[in-house]
Amino acid sequence: MEVGTVRRVDIEQTMRSAYLSYAMSVITARALPDVRDGLKPVQRRILYAMWDMNLRHEQAPRKSARIVGEVLGKYHPHGDAAVYDAMVRLAQDFAMRYVLVDGQGNFGSVDGDGAAAMRYTEARLSALGEEMLVDLEKNTVSFAPNFDGSLQEPQVLPAKLPNLLVNGVNGIAVGMATNIPPHNLGEVVDAMAYLIDRYDDIEDITVDELMRFLPGPDFPSAGTILGVEGIQQAYATGKGSLLVRAQAHIEEMRGGHSAIVITELPYQVNKAGFIERIADLVRDGRLEGIGDLRDESDRRSGMRVVVELKRGQEATPLLSQLLKQTQMQTTFGVNMLALVDGEPRVLPLKRILALTIEHRRDVLVRRTQYELDRALARAHVLEGLIIALNHLDEVIDTIRRSRTAETAQQNLMAKFKLTEIQARAILDMQLRRLAAL
Repeated sequence: MEVGTVRRVDIEQTMRSAYLSYAMSVITARALPDVRDGLKPVQRRILYAMWDMNLRHEQAPRKSARIVGEVLGKYHPHGDAAVYDAMVRLAQDFAMRYVLVDGQGNFGSVDGDGAAAMRYTEARLSALGEEMLVDLEKNTVSFAPNFDGSLQEPQVLPAKLPNLLVNGVNGIAVGMATNIPPHNLGEVVDAMAYLIDRYDDIEDITVDELMRFLPGPDFPSAGTILGVEGIQQAYATGKGSLLVRAQAHIEEMRGGHSAIVITELPYQVNKAGFIERIADLVRDGRLEGIGDLRDESDRRSGMRVVVELKRGQEATPLLSQLLKQTQMQTTFGVNMLALVDGEPRVLPLKRILALTIEHRRDVLVRRTQYELDRALARAHVLEGLIIALNHLDEVIDTIRRSRTAETAQQNLMAKFKLTEIQARAILDMQLRRLAAL
């Protein structure tokens, strides 16, 4: 029985090449976003599948399980949990600065609650999510075969929304990670407009100039960024560290009590875990002077965590202790890593803005060329119809004398110097359309 051949290989070299292949697959096909649309492949496929299903923001939503099945079956042959988790995050207003998916049902909370099972929730594109895909059908981006070659999927979205900066991203690849904070849409657009107006002198534009329009990140859970040095470093080099502090104030209560009221938390801090941490510190005796701890948050008034103090307790020293011992103050490590032409690059702010502008310019050029080609093709057909109308009786006589449609087409082309497209358009035209013409 033949069992094959034996090859002597260098185990170190074989493992290195195999692991490198795996690492590049994770980097380019899973964990890192493309700088042009700011999306990871699974996010792009979710939005494209919803667009293909006509789930516009004014249409009725569809079951999440139906959407996940569409993505799995056509574009993303991985686990359904991975696809659903990615879709849930696109719909969470505490995770995304501007949601791209409009979710209906339980899509989780800032307390760390998970979303309901996909069979219970529904979703559709949000209005801004649609802007990521506008003009997709006008040859604005390149398509590639899906995993089994049966369908085509976009390699990048037209992305009218500067999504990489607006919504940020975090992801862990092999040997590298990305952590880009979200920003305010109006401020990002102002910075891009400033860059466009001075595009010929883009090399001379400084970070300080851009920060006049884009002063810093804008987290969906709000909070206050302390100092500008970390922001300047992150924008100038692509890497930096931001110190983010919760928003809190002191309120006087009945009976001589005072309370520390927290209305904003740093980005990605779990509110329930934060409250539990305070309770643990009180229980262990590491925080003293707290009489009561309540979560009074609701949808109408937003976040409100009340730390009520005992009678006579000073609030300011306790607030300092909370900042030191809880997540009321955290560090956000900025690492603006994204794929540029399929390769991971750490990008300063100006480079991200410039690449986004270049992508939109390419999209607009391709869209204009597509519309021009269609207009020229239509004009070509109309020129043939004008010739037919000017010689209507002869055209009808020529068609009547022809034995087949193919013969009629050849005779029209020969007699009136028409192209094949023009002759076919004349033959396809119904007689009743002559009245309108």
